[in-house]
Amino acid sequence: MTEQPQPFRDPRLTFAKRIDDLLQRLTLDERIAMLHQFAPAVDRLGLGAFRTGQEALHGVAWMGPATVFPQAVGLGATWNDELVRRVGEAVGNEVRAKRAEDDRVGLNVWAPTVNLLRNPLWGRGEEGYSEDAALTSAIAVAYTRGLRGDHPHYWRTAPVLKHWLAHNNETDRDTASSSVRPRVLHEYDLKAFRGAVRAGAVAGVMPAYNLVNGRPNHVSPLLSQQLRGWTDRSLVVCSDAGAPSNLVDSEHYFDTHEEATAASLRAGVDSFTDHGQDSAVMTGRIRGALERGLLDEHDIDTAVRRLLELRFSLGEFDPGLDPYANAADFDTAGHRALAQEAAEQAVVLLKNDGLLPLDPAAGKTVAVVGLLADACKLDWYSGTLIHRSTPLDGLRERFGAERIVFAEGADLIRLKCADGWLQVPAGDTGQEPVRGAEGALDPALLAGRTDLPPLTCGDTPTELALMDWGNGVITLREPDGRYLSVAEDGFVRASADEPGGWIVQETFRLEAVEGHAGGHRLLHIGTGRYVSVAADGVKVAAPGEEVSGPADPVATVFGIEVAERGEDAVARAAAAADTVIVVAGNDAHVNGRETEDRTTLDLPAQQERLWRAAHAANPRTVLAVTSAYPYALADAAATLPALLWTAHGGQAAGTALARVLAGDVSPAGRLPQTWYACDAELSGLLDYDIIGSRQTYLYYKGTPLYPFGHGLSYSAFSYSSLTAEREGELLRVSLTVTNTGTVAADEVAQLYVRAVAPSVVRPLRQLAAHRRLHLAPGAGRRVDFTVPVAELGHWDVAHGRWTVEPGAYEIQAGASSADIRMVAVVTVAGEPAGPRPVLARGLEAADYDEQLATEITDRTKTDGDAVTAVAERNELLYRRCDFGAGVREVAVSASGEGAVRVTVDGTTVIVPVDPTGGPYDYRTQRAALTASGVHDLRVTLDGAVRLARITFTGDTE
Repeated sequence: MTEQPQPFRDPRLTFAKRIDDLLQRLTLDERIAMLHQFAPAVDRLGLGAFRTGQEALHGVAWMGPATVFPQAVGLGATWNDELVRRVGEAVGNEVRAKRAEDDRVGLNVWAPTVNLLRNPLWGRGEEGYSEDAALTSAIAVAYTRGLRGDHPHYWRTAPVLKHWLAHNNETDRDTASSSVRPRVLHEYDLKAFRGAVRAGAVAGVMPAYNLVNGRPNHVSPLLSQQLRGWTDRSLVVCSDAGAPSNLVDSEHYFDTHEEATAASLRAGVDSFTDHGQDSAVMTGRIRGALERGLLDEHDIDTAVRRLLELRFSLGEFDPGLDPYANAADFDTAGHRALAQEAAEQAVVLLKNDGLLPLDPAAGKTVAVVGLLADACKLDWYSGTLIHRSTPLDGLRERFGAERIVFAEGADLIRLKCADGWLQVPAGDTGQEPVRGAEGALDPALLAGRTDLPPLTCGDTPTELALMDWGNGVITLREPDGRYLSVAEDGFVRASADEPGGWIVQETFRLEAVEGHAGGHRLLHIGTGRYVSVAADGVKVAAPGEEVSGPADPVATVFGIEVAERGEDAVARAAAAADTVIVVAGNDAHVNGRETEDRTTLDLPAQQERLWRAAHAANPRTVLAVTSAYPYALADAAATLPALLWTAHGGQAAGTALARVLAGDVSPAGRLPQTWYACDAELSGLLDYDIIGSRQTYLYYKGTPLYPFGHGLSYSAFSYSSLTAEREGELLRVSLTVTNTGTVAADEVAQLYVRAVAPSVVRPLRQLAAHRRLHLAPGAGRRVDFTVPVAELGHWDVAHGRWTVEPGAYEIQAGASSADIRMVAVVTVAGEPAGPRPVLARGLEAADYDEQLATEITDRTKTDGDAVTAVAERNELLYRRCDFGAGVREVAVSASGEGAVRVTVDGTTVIVPVDPTGGPYDYRTQRAALTASGVHDLRVTLDGAVRLARITFTGDTE
């Protein structure tokens, strides 16, 4: 007789029944152990070990060689959902293929990032897709569908969206609170997550390090109130690394780790990423919370059930039925071609006065210059390159090496001190693998090399290439191509192939020394210590030693001898060529990355000098910007005949750029975020109120350098025959796009909506749909869009609901948010929502229409919002409050100490707030107030008051 499998091993049963069976077989300790990122095996049941978390933002990251696709913001710039789906599929297949060879590779992938790029100074802007929620959602749906696969039960990989919620600052990222008003929450931040979750290709989310409205995201009630209401599928919430401990250690939100862990679990966190691979600390906290009665076994089982459903979906328990079990597609010809296609489609032509494209058959000389001309930069979430193409490589291949002139443009310097010239000792160059090639579960722990001799001082100088990345941050590279770096022993060596690492050890700052003409000290930024010359070599202060200060004689003073200015080399190359390509941009590990926001939109001064020198020598100069974020390039845009931008394009970046420059591919990338002309056009980095401060293309009324959706082509396109009709709850929109130019090319048709006469501030226009299409010369195509009528709506704070106001709405079609070609109008019938029913509903303090100098904070540690002042001159405005036949009293629910000033129809009532027992001890205070009819209401907060709610008593009550 055939032995029956244990029910949890029986594929004939539903996942739910199998999980029920497995749960009751697991001991409490075994279940608790599953709640850590690194869940151990359960040998007695035949369960293998499992870990959540495999980085896969634009390729398999951290685990050695893999196909490297363009950065996420570059994928966003393609505006091509189908392309991005294919990229997701390729990445998912490579995850599977690498998993078959290395069981450290996980199938629960932490990707994509859907945080919105509201401020271009955010250090992690390279990880997101767009400043627009609809475009971000569309690209995220595509990528996650590719990662997930299309089998109804089994998943290729299990994507987790990052980072919930409203997270756009690295500055104080684990203690800063994003003040997010209800309209911004519902119309902007939640929208970026909602589409992908509802599409059914998302296995969960990762909360962000920051707080939202005073409450850490890892205890956010929105996980249950919003996220888990969008789908019937179980979703796993994985904490960010170290964030559970932050609740006590840096945020001080809870007094004990047991309280914090219990609160996170009850709020919806299922998997704790903390203390690396050592699960003992977190499992001990969970046990402690159970013993104190802060949790019960049901809380544990709820989280374990979600984690088990994820594991079942990945085929762990049915290897014979898993359609992805034997996936072996890795670095295939198809993947290489796809990486090139994605890099080509990501290129955005910002300006072209007819200089481009260049004709390779013309036999003209091209100068390729700039700090990124021979670079193929990676970021923190890249895999290790198998193939590598720089702009110089691509142009040499496409135009012929004999027709290419190259000048990097770095300043060539020598450093001299009292002991002689700084020199790199001769010796083995150390043909070690590229950093990270071996793979690492935590690449932040990878150490620098100590097998090479440290720098010394002597009679013969080593010429160093100095690159200034802005804000005085420099790198120094020796002639063989190795960067100066500092390892754990504190010695300075020429040992790094590129700047990189969690803490970059290859960046320095030259600081002028008073009293030493031309003298500088060299500060190593990674350690914060000064470089000194010692008998055993050049080093910085070792751990445990006294830190050298600016006046410390241990910090060696160096004189700088400039062998050649970079702009001089660039000018010579430019003068010797017919056309110049200046490749400028950023190193993705320096001045803008995870843990570090940018401070300015300006291009680093050294690179500014390079393009100016090139143009002065040769007016036929093209600026090709390769960067993770926008720059303010007003002078370049006014001066140069052609500009392009691409994000760091991965392994095929150089080939792609060369093919676009040569006209093999007509550029059709579009900007996924606004490019502003200067820093003054930006709101504060911590200002999350895009409505109040008029941020992003949705609300910004100025003239940007280049608008959202902008991108030119080598062809031309016309738009015609726009129609828009309502069918039930859908708008059906159609238009014809025709290629009126002479070359085959892609066009991105963009559809925007605008409320004509809204009762509240609404977007100037808002992206509703887009389509990238390829057209031969003279060809036209009818493009159909379906837009839910609900997309015309907004969050009505007066009534606490989503609403579509009756009235006229423009349907705008065009080539960018500022290049609208056609407009149709649809009218939505119905009754207007009416004024605020304050007698019936009262006023939630956070439901204001406008505010000045206030921020939203947490009403309690578990739920609700309150408002507090951040300056003495502050105000909350609530428009069109309906007091009916009359009110006689106002009541405020507040904590703290001070007063609430309520003004209606020119009359101000002061409601004192007597000292309460802490920020969460709300008391109701009352005062007489007479008002009737519909009026605006204004509130001012005096002192340390938290206002939660205002209610009114009618004359007849």
